[in-house]
Amino acid sequence: MSTAAADHTTTGGTVPDPDPASPTDPTGTRTAGEYDLVVVANRLPVDVTVTDSGIETTRAPGGLVTALAPIMRDADGAWVGWAGTPDLELDAFDDDDIFMVPVDLSATEVEAYYEGFSNGTLWPLLHDAVVDPEFHRAWWNSYVTVNRRFATAAAKAAAPGGTVWVQDYQLMLVPSLLRALRPDLKIGFFLHIPFPPPEIFSQLPWRKQVVEGMLGADLVGTQRVSDAANILRSVRRHTDLTTRGQVVTVGGRWTRPERHVRIAAFPISIDTTAIAALAETPEVIERAAQIRRELGDPAVMLLGVDRLDYTKGIRHRLKAFGELLEDGSVSVPDVTLVQVASPSREQVERYKVLRDDVEVTVGRINGDHGALGKAAIHYMHHSYPLEEMVAMYRAADVMLVTALRDGMNLVAKEYIAARTDLDGVLVLSEFAGAADELGQALIINPHDIDGLKRAIMEAISMSSREKRRRMRSLRRRVIDSDVQSWAASFLGTLRATPARDSHV
Repeated sequence: MSTAAADHTTTGGTVPDPDPASPTDPTGTRTAGEYDLVVVANRLPVDVTVTDSGIETTRAPGGLVTALAPIMRDADGAWVGWAGTPDLELDAFDDDDIFMVPVDLSATEVEAYYEGFSNGTLWPLLHDAVVDPEFHRAWWNSYVTVNRRFATAAAKAAAPGGTVWVQDYQLMLVPSLLRALRPDLKIGFFLHIPFPPPEIFSQLPWRKQVVEGMLGADLVGTQRVSDAANILRSVRRHTDLTTRGQVVTVGGRWTRPERHVRIAAFPISIDTTAIAALAETPEVIERAAQIRRELGDPAVMLLGVDRLDYTKGIRHRLKAFGELLEDGSVSVPDVTLVQVASPSREQVERYKVLRDDVEVTVGRINGDHGALGKAAIHYMHHSYPLEEMVAMYRAADVMLVTALRDGMNLVAKEYIAARTDLDGVLVLSEFAGAADELGQALIINPHDIDGLKRAIMEAISMSSREKRRRMRSLRRRVIDSDVQSWAASFLGTLRATPARDSHV
């Protein structure tokens, strides 16, 4: 089905081949080939709904959209991504002064490229193989095909000498594919999830192709210094390229000159100001108090907020809390745990098994330790709007982030931003990227259940003075390094790279 953009929120037409001599179509609408900043991500920053009259769009939530939307408006930006519905062909359209370039994916490609190679191979592999990754040639072939399609769309959209910023693990081949099509561009790549040591990454049959795919960029960004170091180690192991410090030298070939690729950490953050302002509204303050009342006014409310993913350590958290109840360290209804587990990749078998396991564990703990109307664990398997989440953050005495491996974990930073009252304690896994910045949290190893239990008890018994001291320091860090400064830092570094020769 082909659907043109035709409602009040969208205008524009099909993305044509770049033509510098014809920057606009006959109607005067901007077209592809002239956009100074192009973002390439698996998803568009809008949710698209097809109607009889065309399409309607709703801005998708997320820190990346928040960070890049104002920059893209100022820079005449275009966003290349999938609209989220398989077998739906969409023309390009304008939305809120950003040119949207949809990339079409078939249902078969969604299964093989996205659910398969991206989330069945790369996701577990890059998270230190927390579960075993699967390697299927058909998945890899689909990944190559789809990455080439994204690269082609970006090449058509970018202005001569423009900047293209490629996002995340679904598109690790795009930088090199785009470099071959448009050597005049400045290309950045940011990996939002971890990158493992080469001893783990070497399992991937297509390891060299993936490494070389990223090296098509001028700048490769990671969440942690250790992730950047791991990429550099894999470059040395799987290619014959020279590295010095953070820089990889890619030798010239034919008429292409030698170039240098920098690999460095740019830890992402959140829109701190917006969350702090929301936390101060009377509605959110009242909702936080109401949440405590609905829970039966417990003395201590513990909170976990995660996608239902095996990397988040939800089972470890439940085990620790269950043991605290069993040994009498805490009791219901004085202490309760609220666990929000938003749905994630529910078509994937491993995630179905995880959901069943978590829900059985919650049921067992509630059966053993709860009472009528007094649950030990309040478990919600759905998503909430930001206002509700901020109210939960304000209501919670202790925030539990027990990730087994996480690129950053923005929930930890959102909790800090919402605690304008300087109350609350953050218990944070050392395996989350946020631990590098948030040293005043109680840092734990989630595999050490006894250590996790001790940290929870320390958080529960911590004095108000100590809470305020720690939270004040944590807030200072999150306020100084928000998502806007992250985007500006990465793009500033990328644009400072030397200009490229446009000849192939």
